[in-house]
Amino acid sequence: MTNPLFNRVAESAIPISALNSRARALLENAFPPLWVSGEISNLTKHASGHWYFSLKDDKAQVRCVMFRHRNQYLDFTPKEGMQVEARVLVSLYEPRGDFQLNVETMRPGGLGALYEAFAQLKAKLETEGLFDPARKRTLPSYPHQIGIITSPQAAALRDVLTTLKRRMPAISIVLYPTPVQGKGAHQQITQAIQTANQRNECQTLILCRGGGSIEDLWEFNEEAVARAIVASRIPLVCGVGHETDFTIADFAADQRAPTPTAAAELASPNRPELDQQLRALNQRMARHMTRMLETRMQHLDHLSKRLAHPGARIQHQRQQLAHLTQRLQQVARHRVDRHRWNVKQYSERLANAQPNLAPFQQRCTNIDARLSLAIKNRLASAHQAQARLSANLQHLNPQSILERGYSITRDKHGNIVRNSNALTLDSEIELKFAVGSAKANITSKT
Repeated sequence: MTNPLFNRVAESAIPISALNSRARALLENAFPPLWVSGEISNLTKHASGHWYFSLKDDKAQVRCVMFRHRNQYLDFTPKEGMQVEARVLVSLYEPRGDFQLNVETMRPGGLGALYEAFAQLKAKLETEGLFDPARKRTLPSYPHQIGIITSPQAAALRDVLTTLKRRMPAISIVLYPTPVQGKGAHQQITQAIQTANQRNECQTLILCRGGGSIEDLWEFNEEAVARAIVASRIPLVCGVGHETDFTIADFAADQRAPTPTAAAELASPNRPELDQQLRALNQRMARHMTRMLETRMQHLDHLSKRLAHPGARIQHQRQQLAHLTQRLQQVARHRVDRHRWNVKQYSERLANAQPNLAPFQQRCTNIDARLSLAIKNRLASAHQAQARLSANLQHLNPQSILERGYSITRDKHGNIVRNSNALTLDSEIELKFAVGSAKANITSKT
């Protein structure tokens, strides 16, 4: 019996290189870039700058490569045995047919040092009040010039320029070029913000960059960038990353935009909308002018009807003047008559009210005599009282007592001595007499 295998039409064979190429394409298309975690082992840093190592856990391991243009942006140095999280592209090394992972970026394992640093810095700056909405300023509605802080090669710059040209092509653009990724880029971003404020040629600043991983956007999470944004005198819009990306710069900026395109829309007025508003205002103004002209025309017609011949107006005014003259004369006569009657009445009342001064004059004379007598009596009584008080005072005068042979004893401090117990032997005393004084020492006392 003939074996059916020998009857099958022979299939064409493919080279191993083609097989590996197809396998590589299948792997890269089947697995999008993803994050994996594991322990670094067999780490080799080649002279070319590429890193070769394995990522392993307790059940398996896989070979990895991180090329120089990727690993130069890491802000930490991987070491043997370190737990890391890596964003990788699943691939195949075709010359040897080795399954491997091409590492785009890495971060320390667990929560990640970057996430922890982000949370700590955010809490610190928020406590200092850098994110307070009351501090943030309103963007100008109609800026004449807008400054853009980004990399000239960034795709975000093209999006912003396209949006600004579409919305308001009359606005001038000033580019402050700066790297937006890589170690040390935050220093140049800070310098660009400071330069824009020193030049003071723009009314609004846009800080923008496209999306990426937290490592790609990390330069916008540096404290120096946040403080430069807060210190900026020019209002700043931050459009970094995609809608779900948040950086410290977003919280510090006066306005946060979800994308660079949205940042351009926030910073610029919309010309089509302004055109529509101007057309609406023009129509309202035209209608208002029409109504105002119609009102003025009607008022003019009314005034023209009221307009009379000058001769008739003069005759009418003459009649009014004659009538007013007659009324004035009548009022004047009436007032003169009334004043005359008042003068007559007041004269009669004054004559009736004139007082008799003789009794009052006699009363004043009597009061004056009584007052003089009372003053003399009062003075005599005061002299007698003074003499009595002077005699009493003279009787109580200490000098009078001294003249009768008494003396006043004082110690060396000038205090009067009333008791011998206040003195000590050999103490010095002063004796005051009616005439003069003397000093003595105590030799004995009882």
